Order: sequence, then C-alpha cells, then structure tokens
Amino acid sequence: MRVLLQSRVSLFTGPGGDTVQMCKTAKALRQLGVECEISTDLKPDLSNWDIVHLFNLIRPQEVYLQACNAVMQGKPIALSTIYLCGSDYDRFSRSGVVGLLSLCVPPNMFEYAKVLARGIVNKEWNEGTRALLRHGHYSLEHKILGMANVLLPNSRSEMQRVIRDFPDSSAHKWVIVPNAVEECEADLMTEAPPPHRQGSHDVVLCVANIGHRKNQLRLVRALKGLDLPLVIVGQSTPNAKAYLEQIKREAGKNIHILGRVSDEEVRRWYRAAKVHVLASWMETTGLSSLEAGLEGCNLVITDRGDTREYFGDMAYYCDPGSEASIREAVLKAYSAPVCTALQHRIRTEFNWTKTAEATIKGYRQIYNGND
Repeated sequence: MRVLLQSRVSLFTGPGGDTVQMCKTAKALRQLGVECEISTDLKPDLSNWDIVHLFNLIRPQEVYLQACNAVMQGKPIALSTIYLCGSDYDRFSRSGVVGLLSLCVPPNMFEYAKVLARGIVNKEWNEGTRALLRHGHYSLEHKILGMANVLLPNSRSEMQRVIRDFPDSSAHKWVIVPNAVEECEADLMTEAPPPHRQGSHDVVLCVANIGHRKNQLRLVRALKGLDLPLVIVGQSTPNAKAYLEQIKREAGKNIHILGRVSDEEVRRWYRAAKVHVLASWMETTGLSSLEAGLEGCNLVITDRGDTREYFGDMAYYCDPGSEASIREAVLKAYSAPVCTALQHRIRTEFNWTKTAEATIKGYRQIYNGND
C-alpha cells in the first residue's frame, strides 16, 4: 500500500497540531509496512500512489485543489477532517474591528474574510485561495467531503459535528482515528530542572502556539498575582504578534514566557510541572495535553470540542471565556494528587501504533467496506 499524505502549503512554515499528527502518523504507518510520504504540493503526479490521504477540512483552500487533483488522476481519498467550528472563538475572543466583524457576519462569511486577510497580510495567495474566494469557505468544505471516499475523524463527537454541518456526509464510510502521543524512552528525570522553577513549587505549564485560539491571555489574567509560577512555552502565530506583546505587558512576576524551545526541554518542563493548562476556545484533542498527561501532569483543559471523549473524568475542565473558571480549575488540579489512571489510559489507548492501525482500517474501507 502506497499513500501520499497531503495538507496546507504552510504545514511546515507555520507548524501546528496537524503538522504533528501528519508526521507521527506517517512514521507509524511506515513501521507497519505502509509506504508513505508527506507533500504540500497542490497538483503532484500521483502515478506512484494508491491513496491520497488529506488532512484538515477547516483550511480547505489547498486541500480542495489536492482533492481535485486526486479525483482527476483516479486516486481514492481518505480525509482526516480535524474539524472544529471556530465561531465561539471568533465571536468572544477577538477585539477591535475584527471582533466587531465577527459579531456582525455569519461564521462562514467570517472565515471567507480571514482567508482574504491572510492573502493581504501574509501574502498567502495561490490557486486554492482564489478558488475559496470564488466559491466560498463552506462550499469548498462541502466539495472536499463530496470527493472523499472515507472520513477519519479524531473522535465520534467530531464526526457528529461534521454530520451536523454537512448532512450529506452521514452517508460516508468513516473510522475513528484517535490522536496520539509518543512516549519518550530517554530518562530525563536525572537532568537538572529547567530555569524559573521556584523553590519546591511545581509549575503550572502551558505548551501551545501563542495565539487567540489558545487563549493564553485569559490564562495569564486568571493566574496573575497567585503564588503559582506559570510557564508559557510556544511561539506566536503569524497573526498574533500584538497578542503576544499584550500578554507580556499583563504578565505578573509569577509568569514566565519562554517562546519556542527544543522537544527535549519541553519534556523537562512537563516533568517539572504539576499542572498543564490548555484553556483553548476549541480543541479536537490537544496534543500537548496528551503529552503532559503521559508525563504525570494533572490536566486543565477546555470544555469546548472533543476533550471529554479523550480524558473523561480524569481532567479538570474550564470555560475558556471565564477567567474565574480557569483559575478554579487550575487550583483544583494543583491541589489534587497526580492521576496515574490518566497516564495509563494515554499510554495504552492513545499511542501512534493504534492511530496507524485505525488509519489502515480506514484505507481498507475504501476498497471493501469492511475490516
């Protein structure tokens, strides 16, 4: 079986959770004998590939062209939807003219406006951008789903959301492919703790790209002045430079903003932390939550998206729009013992081997409709 994995052209220049999901899935597929590569080309030659596996329905402009290319060359399509509705985030977390616009126009028109803005500000212009501006955001998503042979959502609730917004997709074949985390075999426990660890206190940690969707500003406001060291690890997204500066202005003495660090240092921070927080406006899973939970952190995570399907009653949930809710969840998680049952659940149920096995099951659905 030969599979070409494809997604947005900024997959590596602007990496995110979908980047990790694609790279780790490809690695695990290879270990199970599947020949695969990752490509961000819009119209590659597919003569050497059996299946095209597309990722990320909510950035449809390039995925649409990749889907059209697969159909034109007679190749079946598997689609990892990674589908979340961002209307709450757009309506309640944005400010200024952009925030006003998000309140005044329908969500799909606002997505249309965001693509136009990216084209102007970030110079993200390509044939896919022009297709989206011509047909509309929702229309491209609908067309992509119509071309897909099997859907691979990260959870049952994600698939239900796809069906809610695109009723025709209820007729599709689909297989749940869980997101996952890779357990590190290196023993980092004996290494010196990272800087900023204060006395005997364990830190509160947030590992994520810094931006409005990840909601670090409200987290900073929620914990400002508390006797808890908060460490924020991650780089700002291209459109969040001003947001990062506002976080720095409002951060108290207990708050440390590190920027991007190496994977090894991220793991050391996980092991130095008592609590990991991801108070995002939307998450299909939250890869850093999986990583932190595996390393022994108690988790505070958003109640928006599919997080409960992964973490059940083993995490502390917060309302991303409420600083009081974020603060209360962090304090509860900080005072609680480490949830070893969560570590076991993540280790056994959310590893990349299981993800690859479920992905292959989805590929098989394309040809014979059964396992």
